[in-house]
Amino acid sequence: MALGVKTRLILSRLAQALPALAGIVVVTFILTRALPGDPAAYFAGPAADARSIAQIREQLGLDRPLPVQFFSYLADLLRGDLGRSISTGQPVAEALMQRLPASLELTLFALLLSALIAIPLGVAAARRPDSWIDQACRLLVTAGVSLPTFFTGLLLVYVFYFILGWAPPPLGRLDLVYISPPQVTGFFTLDALLDRDLATFRAALAQLVLPAMTLALFTLAPIARMTRAAMIQALGSEFIRTARASGLSERKIVYS
Repeated sequence: MALGVKTRLILSRLAQALPALAGIVVVTFILTRALPGDPAAYFAGPAADARSIAQIREQLGLDRPLPVQFFSYLADLLRGDLGRSISTGQPVAEALMQRLPASLELTLFALLLSALIAIPLGVAAARRPDSWIDQACRLLVTAGVSLPTFFTGLLLVYVFYFILGWAPPPLGRLDLVYISPPQVTGFFTLDALLDRDLATFRAALAQLVLPAMTLALFTLAPIARMTRAAMIQALGSEFIRTARASGLSERKIVYS
């Protein structure tokens, strides 16, 4: 019975998401056609003549009516064909797959960092309401929610690289003096450890710290807020009062 309710809830959520997804597809298609410039002329190059541009436009399907282009665009999306990049000319799906490991490495590292900070901070703030720890937790949560990530990232680079000189130059996943480790997982830190190259591991980790701190500040805000609220509710429940009346220590109550 419970499984049937969950299935209906999932199907209901998916049905509610379909209009939004359809709207995103339509708006994306319209914007790409409304933007100035001719993709066919860009792919043909500056030295191409009108005939070459017309041939490329025909190959791309840009000479067909807009409804036909839209259904062709929709069919390509369903097949996983995202087209080609205007800047590089390579398939967009391949470019995404090449850059996906870097994004996953940064996201997982930031999530781990935010959990390691937010959960203990939320627990400590709930144990001491209105103390300086609780005020610091509220300040951090407010900063994480209100400050945009691009501002936080630029601020961290300015402080830790330009002023203090602790961080390496923000030039990418590795400094120019290092070579990318042999690709196994696509994560530079993990691949460097698998290759037993500690110097490359430290360099990749150093480049990862500031971006991870930027994302962690944004993600730890809701985690700390939810942890604090859940902990305050748990500490005020009947079984906690019973445990305290039984003589259990506060440390054992909190961490058991």
